[in-house]
Amino acid sequence: MKLFRRSKKKRIWTGVALGVTGGLAGSWLMNQSVSLMEKVAKSPEPNPSQPKQEPATALTAEMISESVLGSPLPPQKKKMAEPLVHYAFGALVGALYGGLATASPAITRGAGMLYGAAVWLLADEVAVPAFGLSKPPTEVSPAKHIEALGAHLVYGLTTEGVRRAGMKFA
Repeated sequence: MKLFRRSKKKRIWTGVALGVTGGLAGSWLMNQSVSLMEKVAKSPEPNPSQPKQEPATALTAEMISESVLGSPLPPQKKKMAEPLVHYAFGALVGALYGGLATASPAITRGAGMLYGAAVWLLADEVAVPAFGLSKPPTEVSPAKHIEALGAHLVYGLTTEGVRRAGMKFA
């Protein structure tokens, strides 16, 4: 009985590690898909009279710096910290997915896209606005909501694809 538990724990940790890897790959592909969608949509240039909203990842990096270091991030460090926050969050959420998917395969329904949609809903639509890191969802265009959902579906699909491929070799 102990051997079964140990191997199951090892398998879950393997799922977590593969989830981190998949989450990083998913975060990268998510960025690529957003860039592609913006090019295809040919979004008009933002109105220069309106201040541009900083990305939630940049604001999060700023909050971390102020709470940990006690000082704001210089602009050049903020540019570097912004993607670090994005990839760290993607890896963390991927780790959670990898562990959950290994423990309960029902999580993988929709090839990870349901999980990606849940991350979009809970993070982009609820948590980020609740923490004041973005405009409220009612002030964001429907096209931006769809773009963000699409990017998170790519994230979930990629995370699951990497996890599933890796589990075949584990």
